[in-house]
Amino acid sequence: MFDSPLWQALKLKKVRYLVPWNVVSTPDQMAEVVGFMTKARSVNQQVLVTFTATRGCFINGKYAKRKKLCKLPTVKQYTKAVKAFHRTFPFVKEYAAWNEANHVSQPTYKNPKRAAQYYLAFKKKVCKKCKVIAGDLLDSSNLRAYALKMRKVKGMKRAKLWGLHNYTDSNRRRSRGTSAMLRTVPGEVWVTETGGISIFTGSNLRPNAQTAVKAMKYLFSLAKKFGKKRRGMKSKITRLYPYDFGPSAPNMRFDASLLNPDGTPRPVFLAFAALASKAKK
Repeated sequence: MFDSPLWQALKLKKVRYLVPWNVVSTPDQMAEVVGFMTKARSVNQQVLVTFTATRGCFINGKYAKRKKLCKLPTVKQYTKAVKAFHRTFPFVKEYAAWNEANHVSQPTYKNPKRAAQYYLAFKKKVCKKCKVIAGDLLDSSNLRAYALKMRKVKGMKRAKLWGLHNYTDSNRRRSRGTSAMLRTVPGEVWVTETGGISIFTGSNLRPNAQTAVKAMKYLFSLAKKFGKKRRGMKSKITRLYPYDFGPSAPNMRFDASLLNPDGTPRPVFLAFAALASKAKK
């Protein structure tokens, strides 16, 4: 990505990177992470690291909770692993405690208390001065209830940075999930994963190249609308991370990449480039 002329033309300074929570115990995956981090640092990118489930634990639309490696880690196990990660990359100062904690693909799906405990452990025992996203949540129907349960955990009232993945809002061109998040949590909300979906097999969205462009345009209008606190809102949107740059892999079930599998730009890339350039001004 960093070597792509298309990427370089965007002149962006911040990227988001997903890693398994226990990646430090997997040498081959750590080699990938070291390669990414080294390159990102060489081109002056500020990396937001988001911890997620162990690779391979989401199979055929379900979470493989019976697999030993896929079990929900204890707070002690999580803390030990992410502390080792931070020691390896001390220059990383922005993290999300857990990716899409309220989604069925994650072991935290039915345990908002544990998701909150991961955030608290990170802030208290891993990096007190880091910016840490308390809850990185998907705009599904359980968003508000999940966020409220997280906030009830002792110590969570101080959490003032949250993450949102508003694919549904962006691609249906509505603000229901986004508004629910902003009404529920205080401080800032970073839209850490979103974008115009080009392919989503089995979904009733029925996306294509044209709807992806419309979604991207709506996404930026939504970010602008909620870039300031509005009546009834406890927080505001301060960052936007479209997912992902690409190129996408052939025959993907879900594809929101900006580039085609052959590396050529999709119409949604051109839309994003124009919108991002205007937003920076």
